[in-house]
Amino acid sequence: MKVKTELPGTPEILPQPDFHFRGEVGRTYQDSDPAQFPQPVQPPKGAPNVVLILLDDVGFGQFSTFGGGVPSPTMDRLAAEGLRYNHFHTTALCSPTRAALITGRNHHSASFAGITELATGYDGYCCVLPRSCGTVGEVLRQNGYMTAWIGKNHNTPTWELSAAGPYDRWANGLGFDYFYGFNAGDMNHWNPLLFENRDLVPASDDPDYHLTEDLADKAIAWVRKVKSIAPDKPYFLYVAPGATHAPHQAPQSWIDQFKGKFDHGWDAYREQTLARQKKLGVVPDDTDLTERSRGLPAWDSLEPDQQRLYARMMEVFAAYGAQVDAAMGRVIDAVKALPDADNTLIIYIAGDNGSSAEGGLEGSLNENLFFNGFPEKWEDNLKVIDELGGPKHFNHFPSSWAHAMNTPFQWTKQVASHFGGTRNPMIISWPAQIKDKGGLREQFLHVIDIVPTLYEVCGVTAPRELNGVQQKDIEGVSFAFSFDQADAESRRRTQYFELGCNRGLYHDGWMASAPSFAPWEPNRADDWTPDKQVWELYKLDEDFSQAHDLAEQNPDKLRQLQDLWWAEASRYSVLPLDWRGTIRMNAEAMGRPSLVGDRTRATYYPGMLALPDAACLPMLNKSWTITAAIEVADDTAEGMIITHGGSEGGYGLYLKAGRPTFVYNYLGVERPSFSGDTPLGKGKATLGVRFDYDGGGMGKGGTVTLTVDGATVASGRLERTVPIQFSITEGLDVGMDNGSAVDWTYRLPFHFTGRIEEVTVEVFPEKRA
Repeated sequence: MKVKTELPGTPEILPQPDFHFRGEVGRTYQDSDPAQFPQPVQPPKGAPNVVLILLDDVGFGQFSTFGGGVPSPTMDRLAAEGLRYNHFHTTALCSPTRAALITGRNHHSASFAGITELATGYDGYCCVLPRSCGTVGEVLRQNGYMTAWIGKNHNTPTWELSAAGPYDRWANGLGFDYFYGFNAGDMNHWNPLLFENRDLVPASDDPDYHLTEDLADKAIAWVRKVKSIAPDKPYFLYVAPGATHAPHQAPQSWIDQFKGKFDHGWDAYREQTLARQKKLGVVPDDTDLTERSRGLPAWDSLEPDQQRLYARMMEVFAAYGAQVDAAMGRVIDAVKALPDADNTLIIYIAGDNGSSAEGGLEGSLNENLFFNGFPEKWEDNLKVIDELGGPKHFNHFPSSWAHAMNTPFQWTKQVASHFGGTRNPMIISWPAQIKDKGGLREQFLHVIDIVPTLYEVCGVTAPRELNGVQQKDIEGVSFAFSFDQADAESRRRTQYFELGCNRGLYHDGWMASAPSFAPWEPNRADDWTPDKQVWELYKLDEDFSQAHDLAEQNPDKLRQLQDLWWAEASRYSVLPLDWRGTIRMNAEAMGRPSLVGDRTRATYYPGMLALPDAACLPMLNKSWTITAAIEVADDTAEGMIITHGGSEGGYGLYLKAGRPTFVYNYLGVERPSFSGDTPLGKGKATLGVRFDYDGGGMGKGGTVTLTVDGATVASGRLERTVPIQFSITEGLDVGMDNGSAVDWTYRLPFHFTGRIEEVTVEVFPEKRA
């Protein structure tokens, strides 16, 4: 099948040269050749529209199209008219996969060894997308495509996310004409912080608002708009929903549909899923179910209340997943209603990594506890079982359900050594070109192979120079040949894997795997060394699921692959290996760039909203003060004066019925509050909060003093404080609470009804006398 367009190729140097009039120019227009305008760049003739859908934190055995227990009619429909790929691989984590997806380079080559919040100052780890790794959006845009990115952007450095910019590594600066979504790893789906291009989106006043539906609506609106304006131009639509990443939040109507459907537990789910996978043909008939990964409990070993809680958590998760597939179905319906629908290539990737075990062994009400290094107890989570999925909790199911979602493989998200972390379903539909409707493809593919495939089918040449910068070679390999060659050999012979020292190497049908840390264990030992890792070996053509370790029988083959891993690591900037855990989330400890610099004092004014952590004074593990100059009309004034964070952690200083109040949200576990006894009177006032840190390490306690015009109105202790980060996604607001609520005593957005002159925050790195 010829999937290339009719043109021989597009320029290797982009952008194309500036327009220059080539006719004769006389003294006046009357004695000059007729004027000519520079013409818009034309796409290659016959170039298809492209819709790229990437779900978040999805396991191979999660959705029904690949045998899972969560219905996925949209995937079913696309698979029936197109192809299913059952050997497609990601990097085991979101930012790395997404960097590889949009550049066609390995994640370390693109400087994304981890998520942006884990960046360190090495070539492969700094999370600053190199200009030598131009994105598919930029290349297609400069070749005549209309481009849009809807949903999650987790590829902008944290220190570049404020209103001060720079904006060249936001989605618009990465080649996408339109962006609507969030700049973070995950997002509250009831009260999200969203941007349209560079502008903060006001909170919705729709009582039924949900982020998944909003993103689908925006994708539909954009594609209809641009095809109405320019029907002859192709488009590239990249849709990246937040689901099914934590928080697992879904409308009650969706949750109710799954009541009782997971009472049988994760062990039975794995067995049932493998049987369905064999029946569907997405795994070979001789596939063995891998053993439960070490450390995970058997379902039958749980107490009845544990089982009840965990079954409910899975019901919420299933609802969350079913909803997003249905929402993507609405996008597909809109695309298929357009005139050139048959020449639209749809790539639907179910997950940027395997299902997430970051909820810990006992499940979680607040994923930020995990990122701060704290486990949770199921008994506490059971108390709010009926609230799961709603706006009060950042909930996440236990690790064993994640393992079950990755059936038939071992391990989960973060574990790049095994397919539980890296094997994701992919479906491709292209009615005008793919004739093997409902076909299965088994070539070994990696996420870096998407970009060269798109360039081939769109008739676009990968530029050697883009915007004045010499480009790294594309490291992926096109798999367009597989569209009509079902039995063709894979053209990818070798692929390394590495994430947090979980290491793997695929080569010519063999896979060497070396797991490092269980993903439900956020804390890592400093004396660990990769030299002591135990490597496993699998022959994949005989062992689809990595169930049979052949390392002892084939030591020479294992040594060959281990040596090749080190060669690949050196080639692609994987070194130096770094196994540190939650401490890497602390920007101050890692020395990441910050707009704060050496300042210990900052003054903010009304209208400061969603200022990200990286642009805020670091208030953790030290003493600090907040001083707010305000004016109120009467003693009923209320509203947020300053807040940092949200439901998963942070603080807020506000008036409620005129009374000054300070609340400290300790990771959603407790919210100690300090309030004055009487309302403020009419006129100006200066509110102050002083926190005197005990010192002695991270996360220790201290004394809070709340003052009005210098007089103490409330005081008390915080016995413990947030050690790593206040919030996963929410920053600092002045004059209202944008995003989720820091406590539940007020209604969002809690606009301040008085006047704020200014709010000053000062931090004291050393303990004060």
